[in-house]
Amino acid sequence: MTRPMNQTANTRLRTAIAQLALQLPGVSSDIKWGSVLVYSVANKMFCCLTSDTEINAEAESAARNALRISVKVSPERFLEWTDQPGIIPAPYLAKHHWVSLEPACTLSQADVLNMIEQSYRLVRAKLPRKTQAALAATS
Repeated sequence: MTRPMNQTANTRLRTAIAQLALQLPGVSSDIKWGSVLVYSVANKMFCCLTSDTEINAEAESAARNALRISVKVSPERFLEWTDQPGIIPAPYLAKHHWVSLEPACTLSQADVLNMIEQSYRLVRAKLPRKTQAALAATS
């Protein structure tokens, strides 16, 4: 299923991502780099959201409303993910196994949310044991 590129669909997806991310233990959100919405666990980011409006003010309105999502994936699945249409190595973060879901990505909303949850788990697993234990106590 192709993710629609209209503003209403993007708003629904942003809302679904916020609902998922903010219910996970230890998650916070903030704006970094001027316009990128970042979700983090214990100050380690696991999901970044940007729209083409923020990337390219000259883009046509339909493309400008497109949402780009970047998440961490496992090293074992990085190449598998980047072979999918609309999924590319995330600029500046690919060496740490991050991918960017472009507007042409064909994943369903449920699959996108699963990727975000998996990204959270990967980042959380790399936190110090004491921090992981504190997060486990709050879940």
